Amino acid sequence: MVKIGVLALQGAVREHVKLLQAPGVEVVVVKKVEQLEELDGLVLPGGESTTMRRLIDKYDFFEPLKQFAKSEKPVFGTCAGLILMAKQLIGQSEGHLEIIDMEVERNAFGRQRESFEAELMVKGIADDIMAVFIRAPLIKSVGEDVEILSKYNGEIVAVRQDQFLACSFHPELTEDARFHQYFVEIVKETKNKCLNV
Repeated sequence: MVKIGVLALQGAVREHVKLLQAPGVEVVVVKKVEQLEELDGLVLPGGESTTMRRLIDKYDFFEPLKQFAKSEKPVFGTCAGLILMAKQLIGQSEGHLEIIDMEVERNAFGRQRESFEAELMVKGIADDIMAVFIRAPLIKSVGEDVEILSKYNGEIVAVRQDQFLACSFHPELTEDARFHQYFVEIVKETKNKCLNV
């Protein structure tokens, strides 16, 4: 059994919870810092990254989230969650949680009305993943330890670095649970590795 939390400060929390539900998975809606201690993995949902950062600071989540990642527990960020995970942000002097070695450009696909859907090939998951892009960020570059999982029109839109996973789009806004199940497998593998050490 693994316990996976969805940070519930803002964004598409319910949608993530629904797609994470599977045999052997307990899903927790995370509203308090203390809840992080009991988790095996965490999802940082899409939403508005500036608002999310403000709420992370307001409710004293910033250092605990950094410690959660440092303890080598898996983290999965979608859209705004990806922005929070980036080491570098174009136009800003520093990143937020700085979990994945990547440089990200916010709102790279334009405003809300430029939202769109596209079918993507995602390495290790499937070649027909429907991706919903809403004011989506773009991954402009990655470090050598970062694996590129998917591109759209030649631009990087999904990556993995060890037990950390991030994508520019919103897999939670579809009925397809395969991306989430991929993360569940990362959580299970990581937990088993820790138990066997």
